[in-house]
Amino acid sequence: MKRINRLRSTIVVLGAATLLASTVVVAGASTTSGKYNATDAKLVPAAYKATTLQVATDATYPPDESMTGTKMVGFDVDLMNAIATTLGIKVKENNVTFDNIIGGIQGGRYQIGNSSFTDEKSREKQVNFFDYFQAGEGVYVLSTSKFVFKGLTSFCGQKVAVETGTTEQSDAKAIKCGGGKRVTVLSFSTQIEANSAVQSGQAAAGFVDSQVAGYIVSLAQGFFKLTGKPVNVFPYGIATPKTPNGLKLAKALQAATKTLVANGTYGAILKHWGVTSGAVPASRMVLNGAKS
Repeated sequence: MKRINRLRSTIVVLGAATLLASTVVVAGASTTSGKYNATDAKLVPAAYKATTLQVATDATYPPDESMTGTKMVGFDVDLMNAIATTLGIKVKENNVTFDNIIGGIQGGRYQIGNSSFTDEKSREKQVNFFDYFQAGEGVYVLSTSKFVFKGLTSFCGQKVAVETGTTEQSDAKAIKCGGGKRVTVLSFSTQIEANSAVQSGQAAAGFVDSQVAGYIVSLAQGFFKLTGKPVNVFPYGIATPKTPNGLKLAKALQAATKTLVANGTYGAILKHWGVTSGAVPASRMVLNGAKS
């Protein structure tokens, strides 16, 4: 559990954003790890069976992925481990700045990108995605703020904090304002830095995936609050290289995830991390961006 006394005593000194980086602990790791499925395992390319697959994840995004000491935790992490068990493969999580993940996959350094990627058409040109979750975009502000989010044009005339390379960054930059106003988009290399900008008053609001916004607020112990309703609900995708083996790997990961839906492991992992609102049925776990 979160150490509430430490949270309360350090929040003023460290700031809410630093706090999120250093004290995130969520009721222990999930115990739902899935089980081996021989049918799904046959889909894994032979080249990937005898090696440890490198997974790129930006672990600054709780409850999806974050660090507790030297251990990476989150629903994305638990899901990837369950997928690996189902397929009988070995994976190694690498903590990588979000904006560098797709390039790392294209360059061959990583075989899997698992970091709350919104499945966008532009990204599908660079990697394969299979969809496994859905989320909208949410807004959080200081608890004392009078800013009210009623849609993207609410950002006109405001400074908005986002993480570099995210959908929120591109969406915020694309907002068209009238009356001579504009949106000032402050981009940061990690979500933690974006949180700090809101906490310090540098930005009027933080713009982030909806379930992450809720989690940030829950950990900030009164420093932040949510405003408005989520917008732009889209699927998340797990990425693989746009190569023949990358496509086969994507199909294997997709099959394993559908198996985890069927045996209840997928639902149990999402419940453990409080993100069941983003669950999608197996029928919507489609593969996009793949070569024919």
